[in-house]
Amino acid sequence: MSRVYNFSAGPAVLPEEVLREAQAEMLEYKDSGMSVMEMSHRSKAFQNIIDEAEADFRQLVKIPDHYKVLFLQGGASLQFAMIPMNLMKNRVADYIVTGQWAKKAYQEAQIYGKANKIASSEDKTFSYIPDCSDLPVSPEADYVYICENNTIYGTKFHKLPNTKGKLLVSDVSSCFLSEPIDIEKYGILYGGVQKNIGPAGMVIAVVREDLITDDVLPGTPTMMKYKIHADNGSMYNTPNCYDIYMCGKVFKWLKAMGGLEVMAQRNREKAAILYDFLDGSKLFKGTVVKGDRSLMNVPFVTGDKELDAKFVAEAKAAGLENLKGHRTVGGMRASIYNAMPKAGVEALVAFMKKFEEENS
Repeated sequence: MSRVYNFSAGPAVLPEEVLREAQAEMLEYKDSGMSVMEMSHRSKAFQNIIDEAEADFRQLVKIPDHYKVLFLQGGASLQFAMIPMNLMKNRVADYIVTGQWAKKAYQEAQIYGKANKIASSEDKTFSYIPDCSDLPVSPEADYVYICENNTIYGTKFHKLPNTKGKLLVSDVSSCFLSEPIDIEKYGILYGGVQKNIGPAGMVIAVVREDLITDDVLPGTPTMMKYKIHADNGSMYNTPNCYDIYMCGKVFKWLKAMGGLEVMAQRNREKAAILYDFLDGSKLFKGTVVKGDRSLMNVPFVTGDKELDAKFVAEAKAAGLENLKGHRTVGGMRASIYNAMPKAGVEALVAFMKKFEEENS
């Protein structure tokens, strides 16, 4: 068996230890006589799995009791509608647009009320985070929305915006559990798990309890109400059982690694290896303003489309997979999530050095 270094933006690399554990339990989970994939979500065995997953997640993130943890389906894209449906009491919300996913969330919100774009970095292909220290926050806004780490463009809010007392809602899909989180700063924090936590097919939403009410927009489907999912322990309908099980294993792996403080340090070290090389390279260059760089997603280019394509092809042949940049940006992108080992980043940089020597 030869596993590649997988730099995909998501679905993405998972910890090998977790995959081996899941492999060992694939046919039979503990002494249940069946796989988790076959198990009833109403069974005692599965109830234990979801309870333990939530408890470990709460412990990792240090989630206070007045926040609910919801395991939801529909991806982050469904949250683009679910958030205004549940929160837009005044039919007004402010959006900071720093990439494609924030832009899609902003466009979706316009269906339900007045969505104001109060800051954007679209003028420079989302290559920076705008100054959010003194924004024109709308007095009647129900919330201010951000996408905290921009997977496609490789930018990150290293300082949260000044919302002037308004509720902050954040999509953290591609930086989820990569560093400590101060939950009290958010009304809702949510993320698709397929980038940094588990297999594709689920979102984890952390929602402050006072925001979970029956007071939602008229016409909101039952499945789109946070209260329904909160009241039913994320099991109003059949949840993504196997994903919850896998995420639970990743939470245990993160705890065993030392928690989010240790992961943040590891992620800083990994990213520094790649950024330091890019900063000194004559062939490759990063596309993001230095102070706004993501630790998770690193886009870079040679400046020559044909050379970029050659690099991606040769990297793939060398066991460095999924380095092609998003179609809206081009070039290359290395996603170096929690589960990407330091050796993977070192192998990428070694290959880039060799490529630069051969193609300068």
